[in-house]
Amino acid sequence: MADFKHRPHKRRRLNSPQRVEDDEIIPPPFKWATNRPATVHTLNYLRDNNIRFICGEVQCKKCNARYKIHHNLQRKFSEIRSFVIENVESFNQRAPTEWMNPKLPDCKECKKVDSMKPVISPEKSSINWLFLLLGNLLGCCTLEQLKYFCKHTQQHRTGAKDRVLFAVYVTLCKQLEPEGPFVVPTY
Repeated sequence: MADFKHRPHKRRRLNSPQRVEDDEIIPPPFKWATNRPATVHTLNYLRDNNIRFICGEVQCKKCNARYKIHHNLQRKFSEIRSFVIENVESFNQRAPTEWMNPKLPDCKECKKVDSMKPVISPEKSSINWLFLLLGNLLGCCTLEQLKYFCKHTQQHRTGAKDRVLFAVYVTLCKQLEPEGPFVVPTY
């Protein structure tokens, strides 16, 4: 018989999704946001509560002028919904160029074209996710901010920015329209 040394039994870590605290509750940063981080209310809830416009702030990269922009919720979401449904097969679970490099609004003050970046809160729990979605401005977020979103919506958050950004777009669409045709990617 071979002489075996007793080694303490090592527990193997199973590949399980990272868990998010189920009880993490925050004050809703906007009337269209829930009390859960990175989560917005459904379209039905927003309609029932007469929330028709989503606003957010933008700032010029050149002259620093700031403005509030209002997006018509129904119209803008309808555009995004149609774009996703028509093109999702060609995306290959990666954000298209127009999401990665969004067209920014023009500055009314200095007339600079493509210069108004969204003002994104440094406090990640206060990011205006719905405004960024409706303005097709989620690509202005850093990878760290996008990973924060994925962490709190229990999505896979490793990989290139185009994959994480795709997951954020589709997850937000699914939050707005839970019974809709959106399939959140699994990696």
